[in-house]
Amino acid sequence: MKKKQNNICTVKVPEYSTVKEIVVKGTKAGGNKRQFVFLDKNKNECERSFNQTWSEMSALGTFFLSKGLNGGKKISVIGENCYEWMIAYYATLVGGNITVPMDCKLPEEDLADQLIRCGSDALVYTSKFKGMVESFKSNPDMPKMHYFNISDDYDSFLKEGRAAIEEGDTSFENADVKPEDLACIAYTSGTTAKSKGVMLTHRNIASNCSSACRAHTGRHAIGFLPLNHTYAWVSALFSSYILTEWGYLCDGIGNIQGDLNKYHPYNFSGVPLVVETIYERIWKTARKTGREDILKKGLKISNFLMKLGIDRRRKIFKTIIDNLGGNLNMIVCGGANLDPKYEKGMHDFGIEIYNGYGMTECSPAITCNRPGARKFGSVGTPLDCCEIKINNPDEDGVGEIYVKGKNVMAGYYNDPEATAEAFDGEWFKTGDHGRIDEDGFLFMVGRKKNLICLSNGKNVSPEELEDKLSRIDYVKEVLVYEENKKIVAEFFLNEEDYPDARSHISNDVNEFNRKMPLFKNVGKVKIRDEEFPKTTTLKIARKYN
Repeated sequence: MKKKQNNICTVKVPEYSTVKEIVVKGTKAGGNKRQFVFLDKNKNECERSFNQTWSEMSALGTFFLSKGLNGGKKISVIGENCYEWMIAYYATLVGGNITVPMDCKLPEEDLADQLIRCGSDALVYTSKFKGMVESFKSNPDMPKMHYFNISDDYDSFLKEGRAAIEEGDTSFENADVKPEDLACIAYTSGTTAKSKGVMLTHRNIASNCSSACRAHTGRHAIGFLPLNHTYAWVSALFSSYILTEWGYLCDGIGNIQGDLNKYHPYNFSGVPLVVETIYERIWKTARKTGREDILKKGLKISNFLMKLGIDRRRKIFKTIIDNLGGNLNMIVCGGANLDPKYEKGMHDFGIEIYNGYGMTECSPAITCNRPGARKFGSVGTPLDCCEIKINNPDEDGVGEIYVKGKNVMAGYYNDPEATAEAFDGEWFKTGDHGRIDEDGFLFMVGRKKNLICLSNGKNVSPEELEDKLSRIDYVKEVLVYEENKKIVAEFFLNEEDYPDARSHISNDVNEFNRKMPLFKNVGKVKIRDEEFPKTTTLKIARKYN
């Protein structure tokens, strides 16, 4: 049963136990409906229905099985976002094998290390990584693997698989996949140490996808998150099958404005940087076109009407919404801290931002805001597949966030010590600090490993200070850390729109210090000339000594 209310699709989502169940049932429900729109390697627009996608994954999966890749073999995938990447991923999981999705932006030595440590049985790659693959082949420590180029040889792989199916090979369709079977080994970012291989079962992933689609249902979307990240699996790869809605696979974030205007999405998922960029661009355009005062006046009128229970946001700000494709209703945001001003600001324009929290070890979603249950500044309440609690809270209710549930990983691959350290009984220790309010909403405070430990015994969360300092109008990015027993705030400023920003920052930091406890005062200010380096998930790369 599916209904559409206010341009948002609502659907009763059952509890799935395996990825294969999601794909098979979704294919049956979707049939000849459009599922994916994408650009091929020649930049031609292509389209696939649910049945066509199943046909290709069946052929590729049968091809893999014919090469002896069956019964839980590890098939690694490295490549830029593309349709063939998705088919290889589906074919691996539905065929009863284990996928190892790799971050193609990592250095070659890191990727080689992961292939060696997981004991990969096959590597699926795109042509962009031909040179790297040749290096892998000459590495004496590399496990003996099959190598499959899905850019150049994809059609021949499908042809071979289809020929086997026509001769009666039903091994792919009949592959036995159980809820507790290992589905994936997803390597963590390894910011401060060697990356760990997170083992996620079919039940982990399926339960998280089921719960996420109950919390957020939508219509057609665009997807630009890196496909190797678990966030993309929940928001795109499997939600498509659960909701039987179509999506456009962007080949990069660089042309998001054009993609929004061409494909008119009702929703998409992204990291805070995307939301911040959209919001800042709205105001920048208003200033450049001399319409800033008109926009402010429109907000006053709209907010007054909202207090009376009259919602005219999408009419008053129709020009803004039209510039975002005309249909955009909501953005599901996760991956890093989001300043509440962006949530409230976009809400005032008629586009809802639903912030959430997750970790790879939890498949990944843990909490989220959702329609009818949202607090600005929070990361929402738990999904129905898990529970959370605050361990050993202080006088303010702040402590380490613990999680337990069907979405929590089976452990770290070949690392029993790290697995044991990550759990307190049945509770997974996230390493993040937060508090839960009286209504069950989680508010993030910061990472345990990022805490600044002062000589007076006080602990300071740099994320808390960064959140407050980032609210200074002309601050684009800020990083807080400890240096020579002082709290340092390093800024990248918006000097294009605020030419006098450098001359004001010291006074504004002093004003900030007056409002904060003495032990949380910034002792030194630094200004940088370019933005901070980012991780592959677009977070500021935090340095550790």
